[in-house]
Amino acid sequence: MRILIANDDGYLAPGLAALVKACQGLGHIDVIAPEQNASGTSNALTLSRPLSIFEARGEHVQGFRVVNGTPSDCVHVALTGLLPQRPDLVLSGINNGANMADDTLYSGTVAAAMEGFLFGIPAIAFSQAEKGWGELEAAAAAARGVIDHVLASHALGGQPWLLNVNIPNRADAATLPRKVTRLGRRHASAPVIQQTNPRGDAIYWIGPAGDARECGEGTDFHAVASGFVSITPLQVDLTDHARRDDWALRLDGR
Repeated sequence: MRILIANDDGYLAPGLAALVKACQGLGHIDVIAPEQNASGTSNALTLSRPLSIFEARGEHVQGFRVVNGTPSDCVHVALTGLLPQRPDLVLSGINNGANMADDTLYSGTVAAAMEGFLFGIPAIAFSQAEKGWGELEAAAAAARGVIDHVLASHALGGQPWLLNVNIPNRADAATLPRKVTRLGRRHASAPVIQQTNPRGDAIYWIGPAGDARECGEGTDFHAVASGFVSITPLQVDLTDHARRDDWALRLDGR
């Protein structure tokens, strides 16, 4: 088996090294990750300039290849010419913080996995529920457990699938039960934060994400808060199928 691993926190992120280490023994592993933190870049591809790729040096990143672009760039370049063989599985993470509910629309971690899925390759995105890398080794062991279980129940090479996994920051994360969930919803983000730079110009910071709004039983929010590893199957089709016929009655032929 050949596995491609990417992330959005950058090639030096502890979560990436932990996931790579946890996957040892599964097969051949290629690691292609962004040069810098690319959180919040969603599915962006770099189209306005060429991309550079270099091999990382260092104890925990030996053999990693680094792209000066987005998480989606990393996987896209890998699958369209950089790798000599198509991988059987694409993994992304482990992210420094949760990717639940609306976060998935902005997440570079999820986007890297989704890029593999768009190319017809099964993919899994992994995130820790809280920032700070607390209990990272346990999270990596939990990720390996999910991978092993999924591979045992879903033969590779068939219909691709995309999973979004959020792991509580707990020492016993590897032994926590798993729950298949749906995405919750957040309240709107906090207001933008305006400041002034040293030259007197106004600058703006995007405000923090909103609190959980829809977080009842069955959601990823509820599962993680209840001590489960949340596994949410995702799809790419954004069509509003439920209201498509209504829109057709209003707009078709006009």
